Amino acid sequence: MPHSPQWYGTISFMVKRIRKKIYEPALRELQAQLVELQGWVKDTGARVIVVCEGRDAAGKGGAIKRITEYLSPRVARVVALPAPTERERTQWYFQRYIEHLPSAGEIVIFDRSWYNRAGVERVMGFCTEDEYRRFLTQAPAFERMLVDDGIVLIKFWFSVSRSVQHDRFASRAACLKRHWKLSPMDLESIARWDDYTAAQDAMFAATDHDAGRWVTVPSDDKRHARLAAIAHLLGVIPWEPSSHTPTSIPELPDGTEDNLNESEATHLLALWPPTEPIPPVCDGCCTLEA
Repeated sequence: MPHSPQWYGTISFMVKRIRKKIYEPALRELQAQLVELQGWVKDTGARVIVVCEGRDAAGKGGAIKRITEYLSPRVARVVALPAPTERERTQWYFQRYIEHLPSAGEIVIFDRSWYNRAGVERVMGFCTEDEYRRFLTQAPAFERMLVDDGIVLIKFWFSVSRSVQHDRFASRAACLKRHWKLSPMDLESIARWDDYTAAQDAMFAATDHDAGRWVTVPSDDKRHARLAAIAHLLGVIPWEPSSHTPTSIPELPDGTEDNLNESEATHLLALWPPTEPIPPVCDGCCTLEA
């Protein structure tokens, strides 16, 4: 059975920021179990879909990064689709997502998904009323087909408070390393908070069903959110630890030398530090994003 930590199921409701000395060992243990889960998925041919949704700056990307950090990209891959092309706009709405669904032995994590239609497209007027209503009807049926075919479906909603979201936007605006994460749509969402809340409530009411339950991850504290999300994955997927055969590393042949060969030496990169100083770009401006 899955090795769920003792605090699984309660950590999501903690408010106080978790300390690094607690967070880092817990994260390492959970990530080690994710590697075991990956082995089970590969060995059994299981198919897993993880949908990650939430407001802008809710911590989806950081959670996905910690989930996949030690996993093989051949087994676990992240799908983050751009805006649909003109051709895709003429297709059945779910069509462009189907080609990214997992094959046997794969985990697919959607960093935003078909639920764009119920969120940003609804709020910003990128779809018609008929398209929106059709989506709310079809999404549960689409997901039931996935589950009926044997796919494990997990749907996360990362929830962030209004003030924390605003602080994260401000942090991104001030940091050149993260400024790319701030889009005009993010800024527009500040004034449309209530509209997004109404869209979220309607989405939950229409698409929370027996084959695809929503799981809300409070993410004002990103550390808690990451641990809670990983623990939930490990707790709901019916995986078993794989048996490991110790790997024997052969000895180096006699007379082995550690010198560069001639072609390597010809194209050798200069070692650190560089001869010319690198001008500073970021001076401790990313603390809120840690």
